[in-house]
Amino acid sequence: MLDFAVEAAWQAGKITLEYFQTATPVEHKADASPVTLADRRAEETLRERIQHAFPDHGILGEEFGEVPGRSRYRWILDPVDGTRSFIQGVPLYGVMMGLEEAGKAVLGVVHFPALGETVYAATGEGCYWNGRRAHVSGVARLEEAVLLATSMRSLYEEGRGPAFEVLQQRTRLQRTWGDCFGHILVATGRAEIMLDPVLNIWDCAALLPILEEAGGTFTDWAGIPTHTGGNGISTNGHLLRTVLEITQGGRQPVPSGS
Repeated sequence: MLDFAVEAAWQAGKITLEYFQTATPVEHKADASPVTLADRRAEETLRERIQHAFPDHGILGEEFGEVPGRSRYRWILDPVDGTRSFIQGVPLYGVMMGLEEAGKAVLGVVHFPALGETVYAATGEGCYWNGRRAHVSGVARLEEAVLLATSMRSLYEEGRGPAFEVLQQRTRLQRTWGDCFGHILVATGRAEIMLDPVLNIWDCAALLPILEEAGGTFTDWAGIPTHTGGNGISTNGHLLRTVLEITQGGRQPVPSGS
């Protein structure tokens, strides 16, 4: 299934490149988020491939909703994560495929068509970046860490501004390399912390197995490893406790084992 997902994400990525940097028309959904024909065609391709290869599996996608399955498996799709970057002509968008087994996220693929990078993992199989093993960094001091966030505005809108200010003051480098790209930078050792105050399940399902198999963590802001928490923090593991102490303001207990 991992081999299948890597190939399917690559094929969907080829479709997105047909529209990338072409001033393709933009529509807005009911929640005001943008969508393009690239999003829709890529997800259609992913769905067709899944339904052909695994007809009993369920599918949940950002653009076309859910088709219930008849097995314990459900694919979760985000055909263009980072649509705003895509529309802007910035190559940091990704095709995301996650797989649940009985509700647990067990497989993830994130493919960056315009960068030629693919990161993928399955539980117990390790994490890989363009065919070679991927690992988080060994940075253990916050003062040496690279801090990422998708949107500073959203951090403040969601009441996370004070924590963000502390983290940016204490870290070595801060950048808004956002959406799935930021989380994958953590998984591949190019950053240590990634903050996202608002996420949907299709933004997270691929990230949890990838971060964990790379030796890091993907949790919600309460420190719980989950792809259904509605928000997310990726770390290299070494800094999880310190980050949670800051994001929780010292008022909530840090999960054991972190």
